[in-house]
Amino acid sequence: MDINLILIKAFQLICCLSLLVALHEGGHFFFAKISGVRVEKFYLFFNPYFHLFSTRDRWFTRLFPYFKDNETEYGIGWVPLGGYVSIAGMVDETKSAKDVGTEVHDYDFSSKPVWKRFMIMFGGVLMNFITALVLYSAVMFTWGQDIVPMRNIKSGLVYSSMAKEIGFRNGDIPVRIDGKEIESFSGALISDISEAETVTVLRRDETTNGKRTEVDIVMPEEGVNLLEMMHTPRFLALPVPTVVAEVAPGMAAEAAGIRSGALILSIDGDTLTDQSDVQMMIAARKDILASEGCTAKDSAEAMTLRAVVLQKGTVSPDTVTMHLNNEMLMGVIWDTKHLEKIETRHIDYSMAECIPAGCAYGWETLTNYVSSLKYLFTREGAESVGSFITIGSIFPDAWDWQRFWNLTAFISIILAVMNILPIPGLDGGHIVLLLYEGITGHKPSPKAMDIIEKTGLMMLCALMVLAMGNDIVKFIL
Repeated sequence: MDINLILIKAFQLICCLSLLVALHEGGHFFFAKISGVRVEKFYLFFNPYFHLFSTRDRWFTRLFPYFKDNETEYGIGWVPLGGYVSIAGMVDETKSAKDVGTEVHDYDFSSKPVWKRFMIMFGGVLMNFITALVLYSAVMFTWGQDIVPMRNIKSGLVYSSMAKEIGFRNGDIPVRIDGKEIESFSGALISDISEAETVTVLRRDETTNGKRTEVDIVMPEEGVNLLEMMHTPRFLALPVPTVVAEVAPGMAAEAAGIRSGALILSIDGDTLTDQSDVQMMIAARKDILASEGCTAKDSAEAMTLRAVVLQKGTVSPDTVTMHLNNEMLMGVIWDTKHLEKIETRHIDYSMAECIPAGCAYGWETLTNYVSSLKYLFTREGAESVGSFITIGSIFPDAWDWQRFWNLTAFISIILAVMNILPIPGLDGGHIVLLLYEGITGHKPSPKAMDIIEKTGLMMLCALMVLAMGNDIVKFIL
């Protein structure tokens, strides 16, 4: 990948996470302050051994004497993996029971009633969720919303081999899920179909001169794995003709002489009607590479594509050979300008209208994300876990404010959900212990808290190793 693209994506990721981490920790800070609990440190990023900036630095206190004796040290660490607030009298990832000591002060976390401690721990999650709703509402107010009414997609959708095995056909238009009308094409459509019992589609009937009739498709009783539906090629997608918009430098397409504007007509003798045809061909070749009996000759053949290409401005097609890399990438970006001219509907929102619209969109995003967590402990779920490399890759190649704020809102929801999980060391782990204390009246001992925090830290480190490992494997392969 071009170094400039990497830097653009990395800059967007750092801006996004810096904002969200500061707001998350600000939620803890706010509820601690109003509860009379002392906050000893408020750091953006972690600072093992040293920091980049602190309000306790001598040069800073000389300029701003107020911060010299301020009870809270504000700072910026050098490890951009999050941030933290260090709360007095609380055993957490920054302090052990030995650091906290046995003496309890009025300003300590442990001296406050359960409900106040609950709000302090829940404050970060609450702030992330509120941030997402505010950002979605602001995006609605600033840019409005473009929706694609499902019935306006005249040529229908294209489907993966998994969808075709269930009963879908290319050209089908989903119009109802379990009797509920589908108003528009959206990212939640695949998630909704994964949990459906029956999907009603409009299908062209050749016996009635192509007039569409309704057909009910019964989904498998055991359900459909959402993660498998999201694999490339996706379960369903808008049809995109195989016209090349851009060719990545140094990749197979450029080496074969394919240029921007070219139309790829066929690959290995199979005629192409849509870019999903290419994705399915490559997916089949990945299966060959992953098979036990795959030889070096089989690998070389699977990684070679012979394509018939009509270059822009020519009238006669050429036959070219593309040698794919280990990631099985051609190195092309398809030209979505050649999509079917679908009549979209643009909605502008007033200040009063954008808030309920943004909240509704945020809630739908939250529920869809939560429903996908049931796959986290499956093999596919473990393989899909990614680190900052995966998160950074979803940002666009060029700065786009609308896209940036939409992605920031979505990542804010992810942070809220992940932090509420009942894992020791995360906010959810502390909340579970507080609920236990509130129900039983017994507080875990400082020694027990130490063990719980260390166990949680080990679990989080293991999860990070898995995420980084998945990203490295994807990069190498």
